[in-house]
Amino acid sequence: MESHATETLLRWIVLVPLLGAALNGLLNRRLPKQVPGLLASAAVGLSFIMSVVVFLKLTGMAPENRFVSDSVATWMAYGNFQVDIGFAMDPLSAVMSLIVTGVGFLIHIYSIGYMAHDDGSQRFFTYLNLFIFAMMTLVLGENLLMLFVGWEGVGLCSYLLISFWFSDEANAAAGKKAFVVNRIGDFGFLIGIFLIGVTLLPHLHGGEGVFSFRTMQHHAGTMAPMATVICLLLFVGATGKSAQIPLYIWLPDAMAGPTPVSALIHAATMVTAGVYMIARMNFLFVLSPTALGVVAVVGVITAIFASSIALVQNDIKKVLAYSTVSQLGYMMLACGVGAFAAGIFHVMTHAFFKALLFLGSGSVIHAMSDEQDMRVMGGLDKKLPITSKTFYIGTIAIAGVFPLAGFFSKDEILWKAFSSGNQALWAVGFIAAGMTAFYMARLVVMTFFGENRAPADIKSHIHESPLTMTMPLVVLAVLSIVGGWVGIPHFMGGHNHFEVWLEPVFASHAAHGSHGATAAAAGHAAAAHANTTLEWILAGCSLALGILGLVLGYVVYTKKISVADKFKNLGGGFMHKVLLNKYYVDEGYEAAFLRPGFKLSKDILWKGVDAGFIDGLLVNGSALVVYLTGSILRIFQNGKVRFYAWSFTLGAAAFFIYFSFSR
Repeated sequence: MESHATETLLRWIVLVPLLGAALNGLLNRRLPKQVPGLLASAAVGLSFIMSVVVFLKLTGMAPENRFVSDSVATWMAYGNFQVDIGFAMDPLSAVMSLIVTGVGFLIHIYSIGYMAHDDGSQRFFTYLNLFIFAMMTLVLGENLLMLFVGWEGVGLCSYLLISFWFSDEANAAAGKKAFVVNRIGDFGFLIGIFLIGVTLLPHLHGGEGVFSFRTMQHHAGTMAPMATVICLLLFVGATGKSAQIPLYIWLPDAMAGPTPVSALIHAATMVTAGVYMIARMNFLFVLSPTALGVVAVVGVITAIFASSIALVQNDIKKVLAYSTVSQLGYMMLACGVGAFAAGIFHVMTHAFFKALLFLGSGSVIHAMSDEQDMRVMGGLDKKLPITSKTFYIGTIAIAGVFPLAGFFSKDEILWKAFSSGNQALWAVGFIAAGMTAFYMARLVVMTFFGENRAPADIKSHIHESPLTMTMPLVVLAVLSIVGGWVGIPHFMGGHNHFEVWLEPVFASHAAHGSHGATAAAAGHAAAAHANTTLEWILAGCSLALGILGLVLGYVVYTKKISVADKFKNLGGGFMHKVLLNKYYVDEGYEAAFLRPGFKLSKDILWKGVDAGFIDGLLVNGSALVVYLTGSILRIFQNGKVRFYAWSFTLGAAAFFIYFSFSR
């Protein structure tokens, strides 16, 4: 009975936020202003508590048996084809569930203060709860189609939240851009799902769910011939959702939405969905060294590419946006070298410190009367004591300084990249890490140090945020400090409890590693016999680089600003201009795809096909034929008896003449 009660909690973890969204949506404008935020927060808080209960249940099981499922109903069934509406929690989905509901709860609390004076706050909290419902469907879905339903759901909610202030044209455009770009990735994802179904179905017996993760893992060998194609198609979906090259362009623009949206969707949860999907499908990816190599290369290029752009951005949220793209690249790098546990570890620590940084930036923007340009900030350290101190903690964590959370997860990824046998991946990731520390120091100096550069009317209103906004900052700051301690590596005397916890999910590595099938297995084998001295050296270099980046950023932007000016004017300011304009990627896409697409749509599809052929020839043309035919027939149907008599006579004469000459 107790086990069954635990299983049914899974559906309520998903459904309670949906109920919160329904209540807020149906009771629109009928609730007191404070109630929608409290209701939405309570719904997510309850989901978090239930997630903790199921998580504790898993900890009491043997590692190989840590799996709880809840089959709600049969969705589709025909012959051997069966898909259930069901939810499941194992060590991987347990981690993601705690992140989504835990960090989501803190962001809901923060939003109560942030949206207090917004007339659309009830609609905002409805969308936030709807997002949590979709994200939990994605995370806890028992099969790939349930994951895809949640995948599309978070895409819809992302559009609704990014364009929340839709009366602003920039916000509306950013929402549409996010929606369209993600549909491109989802098209590849969907084809990959179809190929899985076509490949697996002939090998299944009745009662086996074709898209169930356990079924797919059991029959993974049958997909080996198609593994590379399927994995690359799935990765196309991941590049959209997790903002990797070439589909990363939507995420920086998504900063147009309210700051809690940036923290929840574009830092802590939705953008990690692609990483989660690849980790969840690890049993398929380990069959294809090619696909893993592509994931690793795209990830590390994205990491350094986005870091370089962040070096010169002046919008505080844009810096953090490109930082997110870069950190997502690190997660993909980890998955690409087969270190799936390290990638998920970074998902968790990144959720803590990046949510903290985004919410901290929101507190700054709130204090600065919605100003986001760091060039008119400065001197906020004393005026925003809680925001500034917690922001410093987030900065040190993302820079990878020991003993904060970012050090352990980032160092783990770099070590796995190095030990995989491809030191070039490590080198690029190492340089990107140094850039991260530098641009975060620049952000801190421009925002919190020196004199305030804001106009007098903004200066007079600068004040610390209310408790509902600062309390989540403090909690996230604590998590940013201690969150990495569950993954202290063996060479430092720890037991890497996080990797051990996830080991049953990624156990398929061992089966393939004995044959040397993948770079992933090679990475694990190398890690198992690692040279402890080398690991200490690399960790020390990583730590030194993080500290050096922070110190350089501080010195350059406080005492040696002339150095920054020299870089800005280097080569006539060419490189600075290129970085400031984000390598002109958006302009390139516009020239290569948008303008030709618009011209194709307008001049050929609309004017030529729609207006010319369909409306002109088919619709109007057929109407003209009917009109002319009717006009001719009307001549013979004039109602005059004498005309009908003459017509009859002429007709009879014509028949008589025809038959006479035919003999």
